[in-house]
Amino acid sequence: MGKAVVNGPTKKRTASKQERQLQLIRATVRSVAKNGLADTTMSTVAREAGLSQGIINLHFQSKDRLLAETLRYITDEYDVSCRKALSGAGPSPAERLEALVDVDFKLPVCDRNKLAVWFAFWGESKARPTYRKLCASRDIQYRKELAALCQLQIEEGGYEGLDAMVLATGLSAMTEGLWLDLLISPRSMTRKQARNICVAYLASAFPHHFSVQPI
Repeated sequence: MGKAVVNGPTKKRTASKQERQLQLIRATVRSVAKNGLADTTMSTVAREAGLSQGIINLHFQSKDRLLAETLRYITDEYDVSCRKALSGAGPSPAERLEALVDVDFKLPVCDRNKLAVWFAFWGESKARPTYRKLCASRDIQYRKELAALCQLQIEEGGYEGLDAMVLATGLSAMTEGLWLDLLISPRSMTRKQARNICVAYLASAFPHHFSVQPI
């Protein structure tokens, strides 16, 4: 009994800086999902994390910095997920496009708390240069990746009359719209349905390389 009491607090005190910051960032994700950006405070994050506000001040100094680091974390997580999916995908443009679609509708990216955070930051990006820069960086890189793969698929499949950037922009917009459906109407839209809708969009452009799946 005595040994168990000692081990609990000791584990908390000896958590590394990186572990503690990750714990606080994950608590911030939950707080923003529940309360929104405006009503997320050091206090709400502390309650989510089960830690004191002093610990948050020690690691992040301010709410603004904590929020910026939270956005950077989910942006980096998205990028890592895409890179991992592409590294495991086959060599064809179709396989790589489908791998990116799969990323958008699987965990850890397609998590309702994180979707809520994405939309919260997007809503504030016009007034906050830091948020705008991080959101824009992710969006631009994603569309460039999609456009490059669409261009390869157009050339490989001999498709005519298609614009790779238009297709990429359409797929990106469709993904974000489906994320919103998943966030606000989870009973009427599933991750699998959302994924298959995007594949159907690709099938409409590249019918010889994608097939429509049941929704």
